[in-house]
Formats: sequence, structure tokens, C-alpha cells
Amino acid sequence: MGRRFTGRRVLGWGALAILGIAALLSGLNAFSKAPCFQLPGALTCRVDTEDKIVALTFDDGPTPLGVAAVLPILGRYDAKATFFPIGENLKRHPDAAREILAAGHELGNHTYSHQRNVGHSRAFYRDEIGQTAQLLRTVGSDSAFFRPPYGRKLLGLPLEVERAGFRTITWDVEDRPGRFPDPADYARDIVERVRPGSIILIHPMYRANSTSREALPQILAQLQSRGYDVVTVSELLNHKPSGATPAR
Repeated sequence: MGRRFTGRRVLGWGALAILGIAALLSGLNAFSKAPCFQLPGALTCRVDTEDKIVALTFDDGPTPLGVAAVLPILGRYDAKATFFPIGENLKRHPDAAREILAAGHELGNHTYSHQRNVGHSRAFYRDEIGQTAQLLRTVGSDSAFFRPPYGRKLLGLPLEVERAGFRTITWDVEDRPGRFPDPADYARDIVERVRPGSIILIHPMYRANSTSREALPQILAQLQSRGYDVVTVSELLNHKPSGATPAR
């Protein structure tokens, strides 16, 4: 009897250990992609303000297709944006990045290869950030903004971002094309979640992102009708209305 009981107990503790490890991994996964929290370094997911001002950001690219589609729409609505290009694409399409800057928008660092930045060495993160920073300088940008691919970050990446002198910029409103494939629904979903000081994330750069591109004029028109100014991250961070608290 004693041996059977001990065996069951061992099996029970083993199952508990597996469940504990699974819960820990799940918790780390959720923590790694929490858009408004990280342990080391400066992070901004929105700005606390009562004024109707928001930052519009675009991830990935730059691609000639995406830039050619987005820039005229931004110009039509007198909106400014911050683009976070991938280093590999920046190397491939430097003229697209220069077009973004020439139109009065700004660039940020989105790593070189756009891998999930969890579980790599500090040297890997340093290289991903450094290569892209060099490419940004080549096209004329001295941006100090960084956005982690997929929003993932634990300890190594934020430490290297801080060491390189960058500030992590995430978001509080992210597009959800999988849930809203219709451009009108996609636009409505974004606008309804916006609040003063929001940072909006949209993905318009690749051929598969047609919903985002088609929805962009609707998003800007609806924000404009609600009285919002659409600006770059820099402009949002530098916005100092009376009574507002500093960026967090």
C-alpha cells in the first residue's frame, strides 16, 4: 500500500510541477508583450493628456507599395506619422525611407531582422539595434525611438535599447485585421478605442495589408471629425498642455 501511495504522490507532484512550469511560461509570455510595461528602460505606450491629440505609427516596411499608398493619404488629411521600418527592408528600399522623411514624417528603429526578441543573447539585440540605427543615419534620421517586433521584450532587449540611448515606443491602440477584415469595421474598431494621448499602431506596408490601407482614410476622417490632431510620436511627447502630466 505504501509503495502505491508514494507512486501516486510522485505522479501528483510531477503533474503539479508541469502545470507550474506551464503557468510560468504563460505568464512570461504575457509579460513579454505587455504594451505598457517593461522592467528596465523608458517605455511609452500613450501620453496622459486631456487634449485631443494622438500619435499615428506604422510598423514594418518600408516598401514602395506601402509608402506610395500611405503618404498621399496622410498629406490629404494633414496628418503626421512615425514609421518603424525593419532594417533589412530599409537596406533594400532606402529611397522609400527618404520619401517618408521628405514628407515631414519620422522614422524609428524596429530591429534589423524582425525576429521575436525573447531568448536571444545581449550581443544579438545589440546587433539588431545597431545595424538598423546605422541604416537610419544613412537615410538622414537620428531617431531615438525603438519599437520591439511583436511588442516582445523581457530583460536583455530593454537593457540593450537603453544602452543604445533609445526609448521604447509601444501603443495602446493596435489594429486587428484578423477580427475586422472589412475596412469600415477595421476603421471603426480603431477610432472607438482611441482616447486623448493614444499611440495608434497600423500595419500598411505589405501586399496582404490592403485592409489597413483602405481603412486609413476612414480612420483619419473620423479622427478629424472628432476633433483629434494626428501627429508624430515626437510631437505627442513634446505636447505640454496646461494641467497634463508628463509622458509615461
